[in-house]
Amino acid sequence: MKKSLESWTRASAWSIYDMSLMDLLFEAQSVHREHFDSNRVQISKLLSIKTGGCAEDCAYCSQSARNGSQLSASKLMEIDRVLTEAGKARDRGATRYCMGAAWREPKDRDMDALIAMIAGVKALGMETCMTLGMLTEEQAVQLAEAGLDYYNHNIDTSERYYAEIISTRTFADRLNTLERVREAGIKVCSGGILGMGETVEDRIDMAVTLANLAEPPESVPINMLMPQKGTPLEDTLPLDPIAFVRMIALARILMPRSYIRLSAGRNQMSDEMQALCIFAGANSIFVGDTLLTADNPEEDADRVLFEKIGISPMGSNGLPDRNEAGQP
Repeated sequence: MKKSLESWTRASAWSIYDMSLMDLLFEAQSVHREHFDSNRVQISKLLSIKTGGCAEDCAYCSQSARNGSQLSASKLMEIDRVLTEAGKARDRGATRYCMGAAWREPKDRDMDALIAMIAGVKALGMETCMTLGMLTEEQAVQLAEAGLDYYNHNIDTSERYYAEIISTRTFADRLNTLERVREAGIKVCSGGILGMGETVEDRIDMAVTLANLAEPPESVPINMLMPQKGTPLEDTLPLDPIAFVRMIALARILMPRSYIRLSAGRNQMSDEMQALCIFAGANSIFVGDTLLTADNPEEDADRVLFEKIGISPMGSNGLPDRNEAGQP
């Protein structure tokens, strides 16, 4: 294991990733148990508050206006509707509510509505998260002052492979937004997508980049590509399940105090694969049948899975229990 002030390198991370699977899973589960209750999973709900028409050209995304997916653009959702949906999510066990807008960046005219959404969701007793694209320093401060708990801004892949997936912004742009969020006092949610044609080295480099931030993200979503019709990646072949499990385990070991979220792609995973991911250290999921524009397992399916493997939702009051380390 690394020392607290030591930086990870590709070589040191690779030596972990390339262990025998049994040893890797044992190590990841051991690390996980040091910091979390291994039988508890944090539940989040994601709502698209503004869908489609995004100016970015992310090759995986059906919401890009450049990808030809023919997804209609919508206006920013009304505040009351967002809060109604948040209340439903809370009543179904979600403790964190994530609101996503298909923007390159929010416009100043949208900030008042976003601030009202944050205040309303927090009043329901839930943690708040938003993903709105790039932020200016002023916007990050505004969101922090409104009480936003988490800001999601994925780095998606390695710096080397990034330009193969996105050309309308740079890898440095992503990191700059994360820095602004952190400096404003908002917790960071940042991860990536596996299965976009990248190499194993790219996946490891992505994890190393996140682990080596001045402070690792408190929340790390690991997505498996769900090819969307009309996007450049629509014909991409599925990722090997064991390779995905290895990355969950690596993320847990490199970022032991972070919530590792099993995100997009669960609809394509067997119960056995999801159970392996949870054993490898994943301790957060999205519930609901849709993630932005992609399918997600029905909540009843998640409930059955939880019962099968003997785990339960974390912190029904919207906050981690005191014995769950890694978070205040």
